[in-house]
Amino acid sequence: MSQKRLFLLDAYALIFRGYYAFIKNPRINSKGMDTSAIIGFMNSLMDVIKREKPDHLAVAFDKGGSNYRLEMFTDYKANRDETPEAIKIAVPYIQELLKAMHIPIIEKAGFEADDLIGTLAKQAEKQGYKVFMVTPDKDFGQLVSENIFMYRPARMGNDIEIWGVEEVKAKFEIEHPLQVIDFLGMMGDAVDNIPGLPGVGEKTAKKLLAEFGSMENLLANTDKLKGALKEKIEANKEKGILSKKLATILLDCPVTFDEVDYELSKPDVEKTDVLFQELEFRQMKAQFDKLFGTGKEYDEIDNSALTSTNIEEEKIKKVAPKKTNESQMDLFGFSEDESNENSANSYYATLENTTHFYQIVQGEMPTQLFVQNLLQQQSVCFDTETTGLDALNATLVGMSFSWEKGKGYYVPFPENQEETLILLQKFKPFFESESIEKIGQNIKYDLKVLHNYGIVVKGPLFDTMIAHYLINPDMRHNMDVLAETYLKYSPKSIETLIGKKGKGQKSMRDVSLEDIKEYAAEDADVTLQLKEHFQPILEKVGTKKLFDKIEIPLVQVLADMEQEGVQLDVSFLQALSTEMQIEISNLEQKIYETAGEKFNLASPKQLGDILFDKLKIGGTKQKKTKTGQYATGEEVLSYLVNEHQIVKDILEWRQLIKLKSTYVDALPNQVNPKTNRVHTDYMQAVAATGRLSSNNPNLQNIPIRSERGRQIRKAFVARDENYVLLSADYSQIELRIIAALSGEENMIKAFQNNEDIHRSTAAKVFNVPLEDVTTAQRSHAKTVNFGIIYGVSAFGLSNQTNLSRKESADLIEAYYQTYPKLKAYMANQVNFARENGYVETISGRRRYLKDINSANAIVKGGAERNAVNAPIQGSAADIIKIAMIHIHQKLSAEKWQSKMLLQVHDELVFDAHITELEQLKTMIKHEMENAFKLDVPLEVEIGIGKNWLEAH
Repeated sequence: MSQKRLFLLDAYALIFRGYYAFIKNPRINSKGMDTSAIIGFMNSLMDVIKREKPDHLAVAFDKGGSNYRLEMFTDYKANRDETPEAIKIAVPYIQELLKAMHIPIIEKAGFEADDLIGTLAKQAEKQGYKVFMVTPDKDFGQLVSENIFMYRPARMGNDIEIWGVEEVKAKFEIEHPLQVIDFLGMMGDAVDNIPGLPGVGEKTAKKLLAEFGSMENLLANTDKLKGALKEKIEANKEKGILSKKLATILLDCPVTFDEVDYELSKPDVEKTDVLFQELEFRQMKAQFDKLFGTGKEYDEIDNSALTSTNIEEEKIKKVAPKKTNESQMDLFGFSEDESNENSANSYYATLENTTHFYQIVQGEMPTQLFVQNLLQQQSVCFDTETTGLDALNATLVGMSFSWEKGKGYYVPFPENQEETLILLQKFKPFFESESIEKIGQNIKYDLKVLHNYGIVVKGPLFDTMIAHYLINPDMRHNMDVLAETYLKYSPKSIETLIGKKGKGQKSMRDVSLEDIKEYAAEDADVTLQLKEHFQPILEKVGTKKLFDKIEIPLVQVLADMEQEGVQLDVSFLQALSTEMQIEISNLEQKIYETAGEKFNLASPKQLGDILFDKLKIGGTKQKKTKTGQYATGEEVLSYLVNEHQIVKDILEWRQLIKLKSTYVDALPNQVNPKTNRVHTDYMQAVAATGRLSSNNPNLQNIPIRSERGRQIRKAFVARDENYVLLSADYSQIELRIIAALSGEENMIKAFQNNEDIHRSTAAKVFNVPLEDVTTAQRSHAKTVNFGIIYGVSAFGLSNQTNLSRKESADLIEAYYQTYPKLKAYMANQVNFARENGYVETISGRRRYLKDINSANAIVKGGAERNAVNAPIQGSAADIIKIAMIHIHQKLSAEKWQSKMLLQVHDELVFDAHITELEQLKTMIKHEMENAFKLDVPLEVEIGIGKNWLEAH
């Protein structure tokens, strides 16, 4: 029997493509309706059916954008234009046509079609299908495999293209389709507003992939880069990782491939005729009748696609026909018929089909009895409902509680804040109970909200988001995904209560009490069930101690740091903005004078014309974009920087513009009006290594390399004249960790003797006395010391130094001879990963490496480097977290006036009260250096200053 084939159509990609194909000559019917998008999509659909006569077919739609990507990056797709009205009108018609054709519509709120298609394609592949993804979108190249193909529809006289593994490799100049993700992450995407790596375009991305194989390997080996590109990439590593995540198509969406439902079957011609008549698609109706009528073409589809089971299903459909377009559709919006929902929804339990008991608790006596009941429990899940997502400014609307599956209670709070404070006091004994465990999903948010009302939550905590992060760090951790994945339950979407994001979105205060009760109590009920599911898994995988001793205690630490915030000298930034604007204006004038005319510097077309047509920079063979204009991206100009002063000036102008807009002008707008301080959010469940991430604003990414970048740190100042900023920074912590973990005596001894590790390494490698080590020798040793963790090669070392390839190879060999246990440790780590599928940090944090046994050498190489690097980076993250917990405990218990403000990788920043300064320095240094006992001493450098730059 021949292999069955599934075709999955990317609806919006084909709809937009069809619409713009007719943009110069739109198809308008007699009612004045633009039907271009419908015609374009239907032409593509019928062409696939006519050409391929597929066994199975389905169409995937976006529904509300990607919650996962927006949670990760709020500006995702922020630059996209409003969807044309003609497309908004077209979609309901297209969906009705698909229903009439009995073609499944795959959509799921909060997920993009790419992710739904990726998930279904992989599921079908496992069931022995050959899958064709019908889309013009090159991003799907990452999914291509032996049995999954891209099917690019015919257009403008060009025939269809089918991309298999070899075609994808050739198109992107890569070794494996998965590298498409790295390619997209490096380049970024202006349409989706994926930032990418500054200075990296298509050509540079291909070059970097050829050398490094992956984004992670590139970022781990930036020492091999040179010049401006190196600085840009090193300054934007987090942006690179973020971009790769944004570009990665998800494979674990809550949809299920239905072999029977997806089978291509006979359409309901009566319904399609009604729609064609209304749309005035006479020619399409004739083509449709020819394809699906009683002629030979339909007979072939009918015989190959209909099974006896499918015929019976068809009879059922005829007995109970779906609603017609007229009764279920608003022509100016989306269908409200619940049958639009993904057919896989029936797979999940919901509020509507699950027995539950949710109750409103309101009134003096019921509340008193309820609190008494609360205090009798050992473990309770609670969740706050608020007026917004900003915990510092949001007000309480209500709280839900659950301590038994299927049961939940909702307590509404009055809009009057004084009355809310009085009501909250009744719950204070519960929240301050040291014996009752409090459960939550992203409980840090709830702690901050309650703190605003003077409630300090005490006792053991359990955060389901963090628990899952430790169990599966590479997956998403929001409650809806967790519920659908582990409980087979689909929670009620908040958008059903308050609408989609935007000006029209309501507040939770506007939602009826009955609706909010069902939604809120369900959240607490589901989170409780997730806790019961995750707790034994934490024990099983050996991360319960890490959860209890580090990650959960850290929640309160971070909540307090976020609420404390940091003082910003807004007037300094405003003055700096003025200075920078003068510099920018002067540069613009200089550029215009050099060019001999004024032009729009922000216009790539005008800039290209000036540089390449008028000034003839770089010769006559300059790269052009698809639109025919010159490419003027940073990767192009960086290559030409030494050919003309104007290129240097343009690059400097761009850097100043970006620095000014991203930091200098943006940071003052992020000062909280209540506190007059900047409050970042620290995210525990993002980086798989265990490192914390900072967001809104990202204070871990304040530039430090350029002079203007360093000036920005001057804007972060002490609270007032009674305080100074104190910076405490671990010195060479990763080198110390690898020395200790490997048991390398020579390196351990150097650290124990407080030697300059780079000078000590140089003395041993070059076989010279310590005092005779030259500056160049120390520099080469330093490059190897830091590079060895990331698998530095002879080629990479020669690129970073003035050494030849052979000299570099000899140096690396001498290094391993000097530190033989280091090499053995690295090999052991890789072997452990191959056998177990993961590696661990000193605290048992696991990094899973699914590609460690890959047949692809590049992919496997990246996993092998992670096997060595992840325990080191992750252990460094563990150590500073432990230090933060200990310091926070002392600051709180001993009621210090000084406060911990920021964590930036290996550095902690404090508001230090002058009267406590000397004691504080001693305490911080002691706690950080003794956070974890290694065979190598940890060393902390402390700086003091009125601002962050001075202190650092």
